[in-house]
Amino acid sequence: MTSELPGVWCRMRMWGAAHAVDDLYQGLVPAVVPYFVLERGYGYVAAGGLTLAATLGSAVPQPLVGLLVDRRPLPWLSAAGLALAGLGAGLSGLADGYALVWLLVLLSGLGVAAFHPAAGRAAREAAGDSTGAMSVFAAGGSVGFFLAPVLATPLLSAWGVRATAVFVLPALLMAAVLFRARHRTYPHAGGGAKRPGRDRWRPFLVLTGVEVVRSVVFFGVSTFIELYWLRQLHASHLLAGAALTCFLLGGVAGTLGGGRLADRIGMVRTAQWGTALTVPALVLLRVTPGAWAPLLFAVLAGATLNLPFAVLVKLGQDYLPNRPGTAAGVTLGLAVSVGGLVAPLFGLLAQHHGPQGVLALLPAIPLLGVALGAFMVEPGRWKDADDADGADGADGAEPGLEPAGSGAAS
Repeated sequence: MTSELPGVWCRMRMWGAAHAVDDLYQGLVPAVVPYFVLERGYGYVAAGGLTLAATLGSAVPQPLVGLLVDRRPLPWLSAAGLALAGLGAGLSGLADGYALVWLLVLLSGLGVAAFHPAAGRAAREAAGDSTGAMSVFAAGGSVGFFLAPVLATPLLSAWGVRATAVFVLPALLMAAVLFRARHRTYPHAGGGAKRPGRDRWRPFLVLTGVEVVRSVVFFGVSTFIELYWLRQLHASHLLAGAALTCFLLGGVAGTLGGGRLADRIGMVRTAQWGTALTVPALVLLRVTPGAWAPLLFAVLAGATLNLPFAVLVKLGQDYLPNRPGTAAGVTLGLAVSVGGLVAPLFGLLAQHHGPQGVLALLPAIPLLGVALGAFMVEPGRWKDADDADGADGADGAEPGLEPAGSGAAS
């Protein structure tokens, strides 16, 4: 397979590194918001406004950018988006006045929105049919989220919010690498980028629902896991931070492992197993006594929750073979960011029942994903039907849409 060639894996490592740098800026915004509150005197509403600016900038435009990328490859767009993401987030700490800070955070989000569809399309071209190769790209995002608080906290503690300027450099360096490699990132840009087959919107919508469920759980855990350790388990700040670190590290391992597993047992089954296993992992995270033993289940919860991540990205592009940019814009952008919009509802729950109330509710949410996952379809189920229909597809039907595991033949 072409996806096993050393040159392909080299490109995947480049895209994985670029994804890590890009999502570093998504993780940087929540890491820096408390310092704006402390140094600039922003209220909680203003602080929430900065998070909203980042979410609006990154989530809403991504499907539209995906449509644009599908019409024209624009190999420079991922580099430009990465540079904008870094400049916006990095310069926000130097800006005076809330309006300018808000605008810079919004621009950073727009840079993220420009990066994901273009990079997702190019990474899929490099990965071919290997979910394991695609997981390298997907895991880069998990690494970026993990590194943001790890790198930002000591710098912000020492130098204040103006330390965000340090984070301009990684974006510019990685953008330069992508720009130099732009003519090698779309090997089929001359006209062969479209893959054979029809776009399957119904299973893509089901997949999007599963990704939304995953996103809601991710934001719920990542927002309240430290507070749970501090206020319910009465742990130290160091141990509470270790809980979040364990959850995020488990996410990186789950993303990489999910891609490898999917190459062996299939994408749909991997997504179904990961979603189902998230339920007991979250239950055990909540009910295990003590402050140390639950760390194991923080790792497991992160791993199971992210087991389907790379699978959903690749599967979405398989469902929309003629619109890989649009698929990436939804699975990497819009659906992933929905959890950030739902997070304030968890805040209301925590206000009345504490962070333990949030962690008690979270295991029920993946059950919706389990139900939706039963209707996911392995792309190979409709291949023979497409071949039999020929190029015209006269009636526009979508053959082979039986739920996975039904045993129906294409």
